[in-house]
Amino acid sequence: MGRTSRKKRSTLANRAIIASAALILGGGGLAAVNVYASAGEGSPGSSQRNWQPVRQASTIDCPEVVNEIPEVPGEARAEVDRELAAMDTQITDAYREFADRRDRMARDPQLAQNAVLDPLKARRTASIDRIATAIGRRAERPEGLGSLAPCSLRADDEAAEPTDRPTDDGSGEDGSGDDGGNDGGGGEDGGNDGGGGDDEGQDAGQGGNGPEESDFVDIRSVQPNVDRPARLRGASRGTFTTECGRNQNGKFNPDNVIAAPGVANGAHHMHDYVGNQATDAFSGDDDLAAGDTTCRNQGDRSTYYWPVLRLQNGAAENDAEADGGGKDQNVGEIRTPSQVTLKFVGNPTGKVTAMPRFLRIITGDAKAFTNGDANANASWSCTGFEDRQLKDKYPICPEDSQVVRSFAFQSCWDGQNTDSANHRTHVAFAQDDGRCPDGFRAIPQLVQRIVYDVPPGPGFAVDSFPEQLHKPVTDHGDFINVFDDRLMRKVVSCVNGGRTCR
Repeated sequence: MGRTSRKKRSTLANRAIIASAALILGGGGLAAVNVYASAGEGSPGSSQRNWQPVRQASTIDCPEVVNEIPEVPGEARAEVDRELAAMDTQITDAYREFADRRDRMARDPQLAQNAVLDPLKARRTASIDRIATAIGRRAERPEGLGSLAPCSLRADDEAAEPTDRPTDDGSGEDGSGDDGGNDGGGGEDGGNDGGGGDDEGQDAGQGGNGPEESDFVDIRSVQPNVDRPARLRGASRGTFTTECGRNQNGKFNPDNVIAAPGVANGAHHMHDYVGNQATDAFSGDDDLAAGDTTCRNQGDRSTYYWPVLRLQNGAAENDAEADGGGKDQNVGEIRTPSQVTLKFVGNPTGKVTAMPRFLRIITGDAKAFTNGDANANASWSCTGFEDRQLKDKYPICPEDSQVVRSFAFQSCWDGQNTDSANHRTHVAFAQDDGRCPDGFRAIPQLVQRIVYDVPPGPGFAVDSFPEQLHKPVTDHGDFINVFDDRLMRKVVSCVNGGRTCR
């Protein structure tokens, strides 16, 4: 089934924020909490405690179980997927409980433990046990998954404020880093990273749980940073572009048929769809094969979807009281893209082979704010500045420029499977030199470019799981290949032959 890979949390996102010693400081919404890293930078019983004022906890951080389970037998896949989706709902419900009483929990950390973290751990423990049981009926029961049940509270890693209070680890680290701040934060009022409170939410997005002003950067301040591998003599240099519209017909739902098949509202955020119009949580391969498509070439019935982008302009969308919308703290006017380009390109080192029908690919990570950026892949830029790409910030574009989201999907396939238990290990990214890893073969690479005409300034955000605070690093895209065999042969021929085709 391909190689097993596990996410490694970035240094910033690896921090668990344990509010074991909260103390509100002077009206700024700051809380002194015990901040320690789970990878050896100190622990609650360690002399390496880093006691310094940081923002009060802004979200819930839970280990990602799907990346730690062993290979799942096919007969157990549906049950495991349902339990994983249920665990997402558990986090969403716990975040709602936390956000409703966030100020109280900052003053009384035991309330957070008793009312949020302990009940969440119990529910996660039960789901993890059911996952292990489902696998154990058909293969060796996995052990040790119970250690993934506990969750913690955490704050934005950029949010540490200057202080005279010394730290005792000598590092002087304030969590801001030199990479632009993977997780956002910022602001000087100390109370704008989500949740309730009388003085909160002032610049934390229309829904009060993000984004923040610090999640944005003027694209003109970013240095060009695009670096592509050199193409060798035998490279596949052609392209095939499929035209499937901009979702002008308004097909939205909060499902995710790849990661949470059979589960309504499995994404807890709204998706734009172009291409296959039969796509929802309950669509099987036969449904997709028979579905209508918005693609001009009817041989392409593929499914292309991504989180909607909303304007934070105070307007209520018609999903304001619906799952995936307001009920999941995704609010604001949904913006239809001004342009969507779906292009398949070649490999810089050699020829590509046809991708199998019903191949499923997820690129990016909807939970990258808490998981870390190992699987983050979306890029943000502006028209006229696309040699400058951002992973962890939204761009502020000049007056005559538009916002651009782009996704370069995995372009290497294991040659056997159309999906995998974690929906990742059956495909891979090419290496830095453009070659596929051992055991993988190059396929046409889907590159999506989505353009939006939005007012200049920090006034938009993509939908996200509520606890991900609408961070730009959580952006992601999904694709199910439903090209018919004839059209896929044309795609491969165009790409390998160096032609530009539509």
